[in-house]
Amino acid sequence: MTELYIGLMSGTSLDGIDAALVEFKNNGVQLIEFEYQPFPADLKNKIEQLSDANALISLKDYGAMDTQLGLLFAQIIETLLAKANIPATAIQAIGSHGQTIYHDPNTTLPFSLQIGDPNIIAEKSGITTVADFRRRDIAAGGQGAPLVPAFHQAVFSHPQEHRCVVNIGGIANITILSSTPSEAVIGFDTGAGNILMDQWIQKHRSLNYDAHGAWAKSGNINHALVKQLKKDPYFQLDPAKSTGKEYFSLDWLHQNINVTDYPAEDIQASLCYLTATTITDAIKKYAPDTEQVLMCGGGIHNDYLLQLIEQNLTCPVSSTELHGIHPDHVEAVAFAWLARQTLNNLTGNLKEVTGASRNVVLGSIYQGK
Repeated sequence: MTELYIGLMSGTSLDGIDAALVEFKNNGVQLIEFEYQPFPADLKNKIEQLSDANALISLKDYGAMDTQLGLLFAQIIETLLAKANIPATAIQAIGSHGQTIYHDPNTTLPFSLQIGDPNIIAEKSGITTVADFRRRDIAAGGQGAPLVPAFHQAVFSHPQEHRCVVNIGGIANITILSSTPSEAVIGFDTGAGNILMDQWIQKHRSLNYDAHGAWAKSGNINHALVKQLKKDPYFQLDPAKSTGKEYFSLDWLHQNINVTDYPAEDIQASLCYLTATTITDAIKKYAPDTEQVLMCGGGIHNDYLLQLIEQNLTCPVSSTELHGIHPDHVEAVAFAWLARQTLNNLTGNLKEVTGASRNVVLGSIYQGK
């Protein structure tokens, strides 16, 4: 039986919205159509302000942004379906991650907050929408993240090869997939992905990101600086663990080093090396038998970052595109898969990954017309 689902993803890099139309057939997953819409600069700035724990944001601003993003998500659904020439009535459900405003699972009162009103998505599209995936895992004692390892296991595991999936968005995470079925999947956030590099180049060169890592490559890696940054307690924690841009930010950088002591391009080079080595350190420590690394997420377009990762590993590094899904599409496809899990009353988290007391069915369901 063929089923069609849509996955929506808007990540910590705040670059825009990914929408994936996905076909599930005979336990296989195939992308049918994809649409990406970047955030306008003023909207991105407003989301960043909402995400700042120290900003004085009113409930009115919060509610308005929840509605605005809900309308944008509904709009991209309409565009996607028109592009694919498929009616809304053919879609089983939409899985909407929403836009993370704050993720803090390690406090006395843990929470993860995503906005982009799913009521609006369901009403405007007419399609049943599943959203708010992270909070049920947190309610079960988990980190609420990362959630994609269960999907990685379903589509990228191999019976004869130990694999590790590396997803580099604003935050980087890994999924360790043993070829031995009885071994539990391990997955966690390794630390900053693109977020520090993006914020540093925005501050110094007014660019949203370092294209291909060219600015980082023009600088010199300061190994003493990197060593200082890697003393942060997060890197010493064992999984389950997750983090976010609330933690790894320019404030974090200023707290750890005196940035005026170094040329700006050397800091960019060092931040790139920090991302690369915290990923490869995690693989060496927790997945030393890895035979192949599969890369996905926006970080795959940073050629210099990939070069540094490859230099620090002995196993081959390849794109998930060679294994069926383009690296830019993996997370959106994952939330289509998670929506399907929810509608079929199947669990979506992995307790060994998130630290939850049990595997649970994730998300809330908003009925379509």
